[in-house]
Amino acid sequence: MTVRVLVVDDSGFFRRRVTAMLEADARLEVVGSASDGRDAIRKTQELKPDVITMDIEMPVMDGITAVRRIMAIQPTAILMFSSLTHQGADSTFEALEAGAIDYLPKDFSELSNKPDEVARILCARVWSVGSKGVPGKITGSRPSVEKPISKPASAVAPGNATASVRKAVTPSANKGKFQLLAIGASTGGPVALQEVLTKLPANFPLPIVVIQHMPGSFTEAFSRRLDQMSKIEIREAKNGDILKPGLALLAPGGKQMLIEGRANALRINIQESDPGQTYKPCIDMSFSSIAKSLPNQTLAVILTGMGADGCEGAKLLKQGGSTIWAQDEASSVIYGMPMAVAKAGITEKILPLQDISSQIVSNV
Repeated sequence: MTVRVLVVDDSGFFRRRVTAMLEADARLEVVGSASDGRDAIRKTQELKPDVITMDIEMPVMDGITAVRRIMAIQPTAILMFSSLTHQGADSTFEALEAGAIDYLPKDFSELSNKPDEVARILCARVWSVGSKGVPGKITGSRPSVEKPISKPASAVAPGNATASVRKAVTPSANKGKFQLLAIGASTGGPVALQEVLTKLPANFPLPIVVIQHMPGSFTEAFSRRLDQMSKIEIREAKNGDILKPGLALLAPGGKQMLIEGRANALRINIQESDPGQTYKPCIDMSFSSIAKSLPNQTLAVILTGMGADGCEGAKLLKQGGSTIWAQDEASSVIYGMPMAVAKAGITEKILPLQDISSQIVSNV
């Protein structure tokens, strides 16, 4: 199988560099390029690529508008190239809400200093999303969330969750067992996390820690965006934060988030990443720290992502008596991390994305 790619960017230099990196991979074929969003729409209809790499800021028509129109007329897997700034982060999340499948940092210094590493990551990501197939599995898993005008003044009455949660509630032997919800995600994670976290009720009884592979300049903007959409409180974790019910703490990008203490007295320890650390933040490191502090009272969920980060930490949690769930293949953008824990035989449940939040509520 060959994945056919359309490269969209207003910079001729960047188009040429991306094209050269992609064409060096025998699994990929660049079928065309475009310099603005309007041209991208026309060439998408004409060339029918499997994957589009899309810049955000372009003349004539910006990338976000182009994504919306492409997803309306010819749904295609779209990877956004995003600048590593807070403004770039906000624009990236708008593009994901418009229908883009994921993003890649647009870092010219990395392109110059580490071209082989950049090429490896780019080609692996394009191949993974292109070979997965679209549009059904992608559009079928996208959340439909209405942003609340403001957070509820008080928590809803116990048991009075949303209708979508009540619909899937089933009796659970785990009720009352858990003291922490831990979620790990990577490629496709921003959309998946939005789907899960925005459906949790305001009176959610557990503290939540979230580890999403993401640049440091993105996590504050991402947590703020999720917080605005959710009934629970969501923010970027800071060193010394105390875990509380109904509070979700997102691991800061570029660093490592460890959880220390004991049940009802857990706190966050943020550490600098070692230079050779692959994932920043690393799910395995966070999960392993939880296995020391709360070995048998954690519900850990592995969502969509490339690779196997989280599997070793999940094994330690499982050995201590905690419970591991994974997203299923059909609803995952990349079935790498969830597949790793499923193949390890440590998952109690393998769930479609749209069912995860309701199952969490019914089990805690």
